[in-house]
Amino acid sequence: MKFLSIKEAMDKGSGEVNLRGWVHRERGSNKLKFIQLRDSTNIIQCIIEKSVVGDKKFDIADKLQVETSITIKGKINKDDRAPTGFEIHVSDFEVVGESNEFPITKDQSIEFLADNRHLWLRSRKMTAIMKIRSTIFGAIDEYFRKEGFHEYHSPIFQSVQCEGGSTLFTVDYFGKKDVFLAQTWQLYAEPAIFALEKIYTIAPSFRAEKSKTSRHLTEYWHAEMEVAWAKFDEIIDHGEGLIKHMVKKVLENNKEELKTLNRDIKKLEPTVKKKFPRMTYDEAVKLLKEKCKMKVEWGKDLRTIEEDKLSDLYDIPIAVTRYPKKVKAFYMKEPEDSDPKKPVVNGVDFIAPEHYGEIIGGSERESDIKKIQKRLEEDGEDPKEYEFYMDTRRYGSVPHGGFGLGVERIIAWVCGLDNIKDAIPFPRTMIRYKP
Repeated sequence: MKFLSIKEAMDKGSGEVNLRGWVHRERGSNKLKFIQLRDSTNIIQCIIEKSVVGDKKFDIADKLQVETSITIKGKINKDDRAPTGFEIHVSDFEVVGESNEFPITKDQSIEFLADNRHLWLRSRKMTAIMKIRSTIFGAIDEYFRKEGFHEYHSPIFQSVQCEGGSTLFTVDYFGKKDVFLAQTWQLYAEPAIFALEKIYTIAPSFRAEKSKTSRHLTEYWHAEMEVAWAKFDEIIDHGEGLIKHMVKKVLENNKEELKTLNRDIKKLEPTVKKKFPRMTYDEAVKLLKEKCKMKVEWGKDLRTIEEDKLSDLYDIPIAVTRYPKKVKAFYMKEPEDSDPKKPVVNGVDFIAPEHYGEIIGGSERESDIKKIQKRLEEDGEDPKEYEFYMDTRRYGSVPHGGFGLGVERIIAWVCGLDNIKDAIPFPRTMIRYKP
């Protein structure tokens, strides 16, 4: 017996079909039973008539509950009155797996749904998000491979910090306490550009930020790239190109999922069509003062509130560059024209529209060993622990740079989600580590 997906059955449009899936909704009388059958592709209405399947089978049908898995045989035909435009008149069916009192009903709290995440994944909302997530991951691969990048992997267990010691997860590594979960691949990626030149990865990263906001996860997926011989503008170009490619692919492949999520595609289309604005930190501070009546003291990092105000001025992502040196990481390059009194670095943050915050952070990398050592000491780090990293500057160093993209933040923005926790199947936060 050949089974079709619901989408394939709809494409067929008429005739005999065999389907399998789960009961999404059910209702009926003593003669008719209406089942909304769902699979990974769609939902379709199925009509089970007592006069067709017989008394014994109809008694079974009458007891079907939500999330029971079944196979169905019947004739499909178009019917505009049906929820998705087609219905199946069932000639026979079989119960594969029973479901008794599925715990998730229409009215449940956010906390209850989080506790039952393993079941909530079956919802139309989560199914749509996970399909868009899949498209975005595929688009990242496609973009970098088309640009000549090699996929490269770095260790999850690391002995040095890259993004600040306060956000490190310490691991008991066979009794050793100076081992951490990766915040980023970067320090282990830079050595590889001297062999492969252009590299990328998609891997989990871990940040022990004590944050309960709608934008933070303690475990998230990180798309990162590093490229040799690159100037700062080239790094920014790749960031813009990648964002455009991801959004373009979702608009091409996930119209139905965006519709399920009530996402207005008109809010996404400008990202594909327009060139992203680029401004320095100084220009952003000036813009905030003039357009938003917000005064930012020079040298302060842009907080969520400032990023949101900037995003209100544009319908596409913006790239903010040349941040004050003191608010950025030790590996970011200080340009030659940097003012000694107000030193800046060639760092860039891409800020998404609609209050979704920073989605990419990147930079040109510092090549001067002495400057790197000084910054590490200022951060309270022992430069001797970074000798392997210093070697990348001692032996044939070249201009290079890269960036990291928080994939869940992109997903949250593209899907129009209220909370980043819905952008990943099983979110990990400061207060939640199960199921």
